[in-house]
Amino acid sequence: MKKKIIALNTTIMLGLGAFALPAVNAESLDDIKKERSDVKSDLSKAEKELAAVLTELNGLEEKIAKVDQAVADNEKIVKETEKEIEEAKAKVKKLEEEIKVIQERIDKRSEILKERAVAIQNSGGSNVNYIEVLLGSTSFSDFVDRVGAISKIVDADEELLIQHDKDKKEVEEKKATVDKELTTLNEKMTDLEGMREQLKEQEAQNDKLKAELKEKEEVAAEKKSKLQAKDVDLAAMQADIESSMARQAPVEASVTNNESTSTANTTNSNSSSKSKSSAKASSAPASTTVGSGMQAVISAGNKYIGKSVYVFGGGRSASDIAAGRFDCSGFVHWAFAQGGYSVGASTDALKNQGTPVPASQMQPGDMVFFNTYKTDGHVGIYIGGGKFIGSQSSTGVAIADMSSGYWAKAFNGRVNRIN
Repeated sequence: MKKKIIALNTTIMLGLGAFALPAVNAESLDDIKKERSDVKSDLSKAEKELAAVLTELNGLEEKIAKVDQAVADNEKIVKETEKEIEEAKAKVKKLEEEIKVIQERIDKRSEILKERAVAIQNSGGSNVNYIEVLLGSTSFSDFVDRVGAISKIVDADEELLIQHDKDKKEVEEKKATVDKELTTLNEKMTDLEGMREQLKEQEAQNDKLKAELKEKEEVAAEKKSKLQAKDVDLAAMQADIESSMARQAPVEASVTNNESTSTANTTNSNSSSKSKSSAKASSAPASTTVGSGMQAVISAGNKYIGKSVYVFGGGRSASDIAAGRFDCSGFVHWAFAQGGYSVGASTDALKNQGTPVPASQMQPGDMVFFNTYKTDGHVGIYIGGGKFIGSQSSTGVAIADMSSGYWAKAFNGRVNRIN
């Protein structure tokens, strides 16, 4: 553009003389100023875009930090549970060894009792056998000794039977304890392994989003850089023309003043426009306050949408609630408490609470259950329109669609209504 202006000025100077130069320069200056104004406007937009991306990125960084902490917390619980399972296995092994020893005693007693039973049967009965022993005594002292011996045998037989039954009962109790403990720990391990896999997926999704935002940041920064460079070039051209015009006739000053007035009017117009825009923005309606009862249950979690993270066992302490750390059942328990309802804090407890209703009749506020990594592995609160709110592993507290996609397939038809 600068070369064009110089060539044009040269032509006009040759044809009309130096008196035409100020008008040409003034017109060129107007063009440059207009173009520069457009560039500054685009630059302002680019800066706002970049600021928005950076703000979004900072928010994501905070969320990722929460997710990382949640993963670390869950990994810790998993390791603790694995340790408990190993200890339980060692305990089971020890119990099995003890059971083996007891079983050997039981087997030996069984053989002794079997032999005694056969001997008694062959002798025609225990009373006859004992009488023959007593009648076979050779003296009174021998008789007394034989009575004592028989008494010991009878007591020994009774003690043998008592110990036999006691050992059998102990074996059964130990086996039942071991089975119960292993069942509980294995169920817990299943839960934790499922949560860990879901959290890994959440972390991967956040990493993907972070990469996308980084790309946006780079694009916005490049755009800003190019606009800044263009503005510098235009500023240099403007300075050259203004310097040239300053050396021209006084008419140039008048033209410049007119341009300044026009620029001021434009600035005032923009300022007035911004004021009106600001006034419109400030007149936006304020958010409504959450009501009570079931409406409070349904809307209680809205403030956590996009600001929470899924943590196994979360939502059961004041610190977790303040930080937006919930698992699915912990969130449901907390949400119902906001409406004045007392419900359980685990899916096992929640699925047995309230009144079961057909899925075709569910209404806002009903609890809905899903088969995820296990039967009834997830629970949420139906809000109507085929949607539910809950703490999902990949998003934290969020509204999800259960009429199609993953949640439609996972929904198992269990709906419980709290009255």
